[in-house]
Amino acid sequence: MNQSSCISTQLRWISACYFFFFAILGVMVPYLGVFFENRGFNPQEIGFLLAILMATRIIAPNIWAMVADRTGMRAQLVKWGAAAAAVSYLSFFYDGSFTYLAISLCIYTFFWNAILAQLEVITLETLGENTTRYGSIRSFGSLGYLVFVVSVGFAISWWGTEILPYIGMLLFVGLLISALPLPSDRVVVKQRSGKTKLRIDRAIFWFLVSAILLQMSAGPFYGFFVLYLKQSGYSEAVAGIYVAFGVLAEILMFMLAPRFLGRFGVNRLLIVSLGFTGVRWLLMAYCVENFLLLGLSQLLHAFTFGLVHAASIQFVHGYFDISHRSKGQALYASLSFGVGGALGTWLCGMIWGDGSGASLAWVIAAICAFLAMAAIFFIPEKAKQ
Repeated sequence: MNQSSCISTQLRWISACYFFFFAILGVMVPYLGVFFENRGFNPQEIGFLLAILMATRIIAPNIWAMVADRTGMRAQLVKWGAAAAAVSYLSFFYDGSFTYLAISLCIYTFFWNAILAQLEVITLETLGENTTRYGSIRSFGSLGYLVFVVSVGFAISWWGTEILPYIGMLLFVGLLISALPLPSDRVVVKQRSGKTKLRIDRAIFWFLVSAILLQMSAGPFYGFFVLYLKQSGYSEAVAGIYVAFGVLAEILMFMLAPRFLGRFGVNRLLIVSLGFTGVRWLLMAYCVENFLLLGLSQLLHAFTFGLVHAASIQFVHGYFDISHRSKGQALYASLSFGVGGALGTWLCGMIWGDGSGASLAWVIAAICAFLAMAAIFFIPEKAKQ
């Protein structure tokens, strides 16, 4: 088999890994809040449990990135993480106490959250100079999210929330099967006496501040979107369709992102996307009962996640050399989705209360998004280019 065929085969398995990884996210993010509510937990407890899902992203990617950058064993770490996550997920089937579920979440999400940063590095290094194809590969993750966010909404309507652990287990096994064929060759990292150390300069500092604020702003969406729509009179199935509409917009944006990045650059696209994100959360706060404006808010997911993520991955990949790429992707994932996501979800749970604080939570989310946009203006001009 020639090199081109090997790369094409590897990219197909990478695409499958993205599909199952984000399919799991499509089960957890919209529906875990409903799952925990039906098990008798209050909004504060739900917010804390969902914060664990985000918080393990703070530690896990960085630990695994240090190992990956030292050894070059990126594909092996993806396989081990998928296997450990699948085995430890079995603990989620038991209907335990709040403490038990918190421990269960800590364990299996630690292994699951460690996978993505390594997968991103493997994808970009496999693509080589064709990094503009990243969006088409990553869109398989959006497709997995889309398929399961819709199907799980209907599954819950038919069989109840206790169907979630079974669907989750199926997806974890699918992720493991997709990871096993990835080549186990170690990435050769040149060891030289003059190798630079990982530094956080002004550009990367303000980029990370913006990323943290953005994920804080997404706290109400990640943790309480379906509950919010239920509170406003929508069913789980309809909520799933709205989420799917946003993911469709995201997939389209991933297809268009290379053109936009080439024409406008990372900095301008981040500013525009973060501004639209602030508008989106304000629509959620005040227009949720208008199904057309609710649809518009979901259409803006193309900017909130699709364009922001494509631009951010390119920023990080271009900023760190090969000896620090795993650390760079892990740092981005752990501080944005980890610190930002955990803080946003936890604070939203505190503000939400019995549902009376829902609108305030979305307004605060919008403020965080606009602050994230403002942070981009502090990136030095050289880094912007």
